[in-house]
Amino acid sequence: MTELRWLDPDTLDFPPSSEALASPNGLLAVGGDLAPDRLIAAYRRGIFPWYEEGQPLLWWSPDPRTVLAPSALHVSRSMAKFLRKTHLRVTFDQDFAAVMRACAEPRNYTDATWITPDMQRAYGQLHQRNIAHSVEVWDGTDLVGGLYGIALGKVFFGESMFSRCSNASKTGFIGLVRELQQRGCELIDCQMPTDHLESLGAMTLSRAAFAQALGVLCHEQVPSCWRNMPARIPD
Repeated sequence: MTELRWLDPDTLDFPPSSEALASPNGLLAVGGDLAPDRLIAAYRRGIFPWYEEGQPLLWWSPDPRTVLAPSALHVSRSMAKFLRKTHLRVTFDQDFAAVMRACAEPRNYTDATWITPDMQRAYGQLHQRNIAHSVEVWDGTDLVGGLYGIALGKVFFGESMFSRCSNASKTGFIGLVRELQQRGCELIDCQMPTDHLESLGAMTLSRAAFAQALGVLCHEQVPSCWRNMPARIPD
């Protein structure tokens, strides 16, 4: 592939993910919009939007893909001890907007963010449709960590996480994985590799293998793994 495909604004079609560029890894298409139906169509194909303020809307499908099978979750002994003793509290879908705002805050390594106001509005619309979801980690009444993502069929697509105190994001992620496993989730999309995710049991799949898995696990007739999710993890 030598040229990026510009998306037709009047359809939800995407080019095959196999046409994505090798460098930058996974860049597939440009344009379109962040309408809920387009986002859903993208995720079912293993495609996600990522761009910074001032850039055109860019769509990605990297190869390989970092994923976690919930049954393969690894919790270190030190983390297990922390979870037994912590006073941090994990909830689900209690403050989606606050989690997105926190994920959009500058990091210690950059002031740039891809979670633009347009992205926050778009995923807020998906949250209203019970497709985008948040995990909150609380220290008393203070929001100290969390993450958000998309639940389609038996797959949860993680988008971003944040932490304001030690182990907060890990606490939320582990709590999420354990709850999703009980509800039939078979795959968590982590997009790109990090040491943090690898320590929790994440692995990589080729783009082709990932797309094949989505064809089965993300079929429109497959019930969402988020169904019957509790408001919080019981004490």
